[in-house]
Amino acid sequence: MRLGKSLIGHPVFHVNDGRKLGEIRDLYVDDELTSVVGIYLGREGLLRPTPLFIERGDIALFGIDVVLAEPTATVYEGEEASKPPGWLRLAELQGRQVQTPGGTKIGRVGDVALDEEARVRGFSLTNLSVKGPVAEAETVARKTVVDVGATDGVLTIDLAEAEKAPLEIDPDLLFSRPAVRHTPARVPAAEDHGESEPIGEEE
Repeated sequence: MRLGKSLIGHPVFHVNDGRKLGEIRDLYVDDELTSVVGIYLGREGLLRPTPLFIERGDIALFGIDVVLAEPTATVYEGEEASKPPGWLRLAELQGRQVQTPGGTKIGRVGDVALDEEARVRGFSLTNLSVKGPVAEAETVARKTVVDVGATDGVLTIDLAEAEKAPLEIDPDLLFSRPAVRHTPARVPAAEDHGESEPIGEEE
């Protein structure tokens, strides 16, 4: 796993011709806080700056030093396609209060912990108000979240569950596997293989 902030500042290049598309300024996660859904490249323009972003599905590889975009990747501008509903900037998530269902304050969200497919597996914590395994690890797993705080802006967790298996993050462990892209399976012609089942892709 890696923290989301480890991607900030990475240049984004087109995988085919090496053309630079920009640099990652922030990440977008979905409002249920389950995965990265886009990368924010900042704003362009002096008088009316518009946000630039690339959808997660257009990222071919999150590398150690760079990010590679698919040949068909589109850099969207705010005027072309506004930020899809349900997208949340990491900068907006950072600082969100973390507490228990009973109202006991745990701390605040510092960052997201991502797996090799840029799915959110947990959160790093700051301003901790408790002691114990969670405070020592300074992290909490995504699976212990009972309310993401979409309405009240408070992330609610099951502290007992969080203490059973604190999330461990190695900041030096970077992922570099390409995104899994699903394409329609090819169905062989009847005259070639008879009545064949659809052939799926190997992952």
